[in-house]
Amino acid sequence: MKKIALVVGLLAFCNSSFSQESSITKDGENLDLYAALELFKDSKSVEDFELQLNSEKSEVNNLDLNKDGFVDYIRVIDYTDGDVHTLTLQVPLADEEAQDIAVIELDKDGETTTAQIVGDEDLYGKDFIVEPATDDKETASNVSSWAVVKHIYAPTYVVWVSPWRYNRHPKVYRRWSPVTRVIYVGRTKKHHGRYRRVNHHRSVRAQTHYRKHRKHRVVVVHKPVNHGHKKVHHKKKKTKVVVVHKKGHKKGHKKGHH
Repeated sequence: MKKIALVVGLLAFCNSSFSQESSITKDGENLDLYAALELFKDSKSVEDFELQLNSEKSEVNNLDLNKDGFVDYIRVIDYTDGDVHTLTLQVPLADEEAQDIAVIELDKDGETTTAQIVGDEDLYGKDFIVEPATDDKETASNVSSWAVVKHIYAPTYVVWVSPWRYNRHPKVYRRWSPVTRVIYVGRTKKHHGRYRRVNHHRSVRAQTHYRKHRKHRVVVVHKPVNHGHKKVHHKKKKTKVVVVHKKGHKKGHKKGHH
């Protein structure tokens, strides 16, 4: 009986671990973070990265958050703090609403620069972090040689804040329809060998700095409409209803309602 109980316990633990690993949403599945980080590595600048990210030819972006049948435009915003850069990948959903998709965290310390891409909790669950793979799992890769990293840490770098907004895109941008999940996975899985999934941030400074700027969609709760009658919501404690009348009748109204 003890052996059976042990097996049952192990199965429960595995199922729990699997559910945590599977917390990524269908939306999150349509921007492969391994492929996005590879695209960033091969970019010449942040502007070039945004351009490539929103090109059908790169086969990286397959997001359609608003379900309009077209892949969303992802803008990139660099929030900086000294040698820390948090390049935020964000989809505008309306003039005053946006959803962060992921953030690329860069932190330079001397001659070493670390890079991680972190999926937003709304789409990927907590601590979905991807970084360049090394032989030693505890050692971070130095990405100082990446062209885009050299561009960002150059004295002439102008902090990139995408000028594009909701329904306003570059002239060269052309919309396209998303592909099926099977096709998208077939296109992006080739990037996974050079990167790895970890569950910790290399830069606490970058993580803390980004949290000040994070944006996510507002969930609107539609309340039922009751025509002709006031709807009373049942609560555990009584709710006091205050009726406001003209100043001269306030006292008389209270006496008449004992």
